[in-house]
Amino acid sequence: MGYNEQERAFIEWYPRGYGVGFKVKERLFETQTRYQRLEIYETEGFGKLLVLDGTVQLVEVGEESYHEVLVHPVMLAHPNPRRVLVIGGGDGGTLREVLKHETVEKAMMVEIDDGVVEASYIYLDVAKDLLDRLLKGEEPRAELIIGDGVKYLRESDGRFDVIIVDSTDPVGPAKLLFSEEFYRSAYEKLNEKGLYITQAGSVYLFTNELLDAYRAMKRVFDRVYYFSFPVIGYASPWSFLVGVKGDIDFRKVDTRRAEKLGLYYYDPERHETLFQMPKYVRDLLERA
Repeated sequence: MGYNEQERAFIEWYPRGYGVGFKVKERLFETQTRYQRLEIYETEGFGKLLVLDGTVQLVEVGEESYHEVLVHPVMLAHPNPRRVLVIGGGDGGTLREVLKHETVEKAMMVEIDDGVVEASYIYLDVAKDLLDRLLKGEEPRAELIIGDGVKYLRESDGRFDVIIVDSTDPVGPAKLLFSEEFYRSAYEKLNEKGLYITQAGSVYLFTNELLDAYRAMKRVFDRVYYFSFPVIGYASPWSFLVGVKGDIDFRKVDTRRAEKLGLYYYDPERHETLFQMPKYVRDLLERA
């Protein structure tokens, strides 16, 4: 796993020998932060590549295929999302999409690793202007908190309409973010009507992790939805899980609000296509 200097390529290996790779022009930056190994590469065709602990986080060309789908389905399904919490997302792409919604009065981003924020601000063209305003405390509708999202959610007195978890894969250090205990904290911090969303890994290669997270969420939320989307840079299709609190139908979104968003990958007019899942995976989820 990682950078192959002879091939001038970065390859992330998934279970069973499946890999996702990018041809690389050069390695721009590498460091060991307090929490993880961080690398940034210039690729041949997809702009810069952000890697954490050997796993692809995003490439600049196509990052919207992840960020749009993580954010806008829940934002458009909620009738009036005013307060939003983002856990993780240090590159700023998720918060950037959240702030496209005029209803948002306050958005909090809690990122554990300030090294990710700093490197993203310096090297990536994902949300540079937004990160600049956040670091200077000049973004009126959003606030950056460097800290543990699990602890923040457990101890915060705030209430939110939407909670978005933009984390690494549901294995290793991020596993706490996929625990029943964490889901219960999230449920308690949602308002009477609220939505929670998390990415849940590769449909084909992290199926067991998807099932485990789905079962845990089903024990907590009033309703749980699953969907998938082809994300550039990941072992697609990539899965997402949505937890509902209160009377919200996640299968319906406000397409009128979507008209102002300028979306490129997620199509609110075809929202129902998100729910397509391979039959054997759907059968496993329904039995769960």
